[in-house]
Amino acid sequence: MREVTSREIAEEHREHERALTISKTRWGCIIGIVLVPMFTVLDRLVYEEHVVFFLKLRIACSLMMAALYPLLGTRLSRKFFRLQGLVLLSLPTICISWMIYTVKDPPNSPYYAGLTLVLMVLAVVLDWTFWQSVAGVLIVLLSYLIACTLRTPVDFHSWFSNNLAFLIAPGIVIVTGTYFHSRLRFSEFASRYQLDKNREALAHQNRVLEETLRQLKETELQLIQTEKIVSLGRLSAGIIHEINNPLNFATTALYTLRQQGERLAREKPSDFSEVLQDINDGLQRVKNIVSDLRSFTHPDAAQIDDVSLAEVVSTSLRFLSNEWKDKVVIEQQVPSNVACRANRNKLMQVFVNLIQNALDALKDRPASDEPPKIVISGRIEDGSAIIAVRDNGEGIEEQNLAKIFDPFFTTRDVGKGMGMGLSICYRIVSDCHGKISVRSERGKFCEFTVSLPAVAAESIAA
Repeated sequence: MREVTSREIAEEHREHERALTISKTRWGCIIGIVLVPMFTVLDRLVYEEHVVFFLKLRIACSLMMAALYPLLGTRLSRKFFRLQGLVLLSLPTICISWMIYTVKDPPNSPYYAGLTLVLMVLAVVLDWTFWQSVAGVLIVLLSYLIACTLRTPVDFHSWFSNNLAFLIAPGIVIVTGTYFHSRLRFSEFASRYQLDKNREALAHQNRVLEETLRQLKETELQLIQTEKIVSLGRLSAGIIHEINNPLNFATTALYTLRQQGERLAREKPSDFSEVLQDINDGLQRVKNIVSDLRSFTHPDAAQIDDVSLAEVVSTSLRFLSNEWKDKVVIEQQVPSNVACRANRNKLMQVFVNLIQNALDALKDRPASDEPPKIVISGRIEDGSAIIAVRDNGEGIEEQNLAKIFDPFFTTRDVGKGMGMGLSICYRIVSDCHGKISVRSERGKFCEFTVSLPAVAAESIAA
């Protein structure tokens, strides 16, 4: 779990208080705009001779609070969000104090109760901090003292002392309550903030664990598959040895039959030769397959040779022939002079993977007039041997193109690959001092291009 610092909590709490204070100050404006003019009824009952002047004061106060309302939440207001509440408090305080100053006997005016109401709004609605409450209470008390003492000397043995006491007492209660309440609010916010951060950290850890578990499952499946391939390689080596013997016997017997065929009657040799040729072609195909298997399972993976890329592509297609014969149209357009210097087995692994991916992409291709098709083209360009494998499948999403060669990146379902094939291809091609790239258009095509340092095709024959 990440430990949250006191500074971070203080900054977040300030942002929280800013939003809360602005919201509550808006409500304070609305309450003041409504309540201040309503007390005109009280003016008529208590100070009928001043009712017109008091009404003007009340309307002016309401208008100023109405003008303050749209300013709340602006950039300047957000910067001085604590000050704007004091401005709101000052407007009705000055209005009531002015009324008290206007009457004949200010210290005995019952309108001090209006200032008590302002303090109640401060305590209940605005929900200020300790120092804001202190400032607000001082503004109310100083306004009342000025209103009462500015015109005549004050007699403390009068209602003034009573009124002042009923202003000071709730002020002390409000300041004390605000002190403990603000501390409680901060403590509650800090606990809630820490809890939210812990919850986010747990959610992130859960996502990491789920992803790790998924990769472990994929790795387990890949290890099982790798073990199967290793076992298959050992089995293939044994099978190759066993097949070679009967193949040699069959080839020798076929040679003998061809020699004996010359003694047949004149009308027989034509059909006989065709049958022998078919048998010879079949045996040659089996020999090619055995030769390919021997090369693919050869233990010396570090051997570097001059390699014909046309031959490597043809061999790769033979390995995958069962998957594309009569299902996919494959055009091989790799000239015989396209060659490079590399490890033949590793290059075969690259092209087997690229062709297999293209075949997989064509399986999910929606039906259309154009048949599923793979074009494998090759050329020599600026000293590089270039092979492109292009299919007319659904292509790759644009946002995935930059990640396609990353280890463990895959768009397949769980159990259908762990996203290592193209990463391995990228490493093999890079080890050969080459480059591999991809371009695609969703719904139209996908093309992988392998570029390797070229060598002269004559060196292969030599």
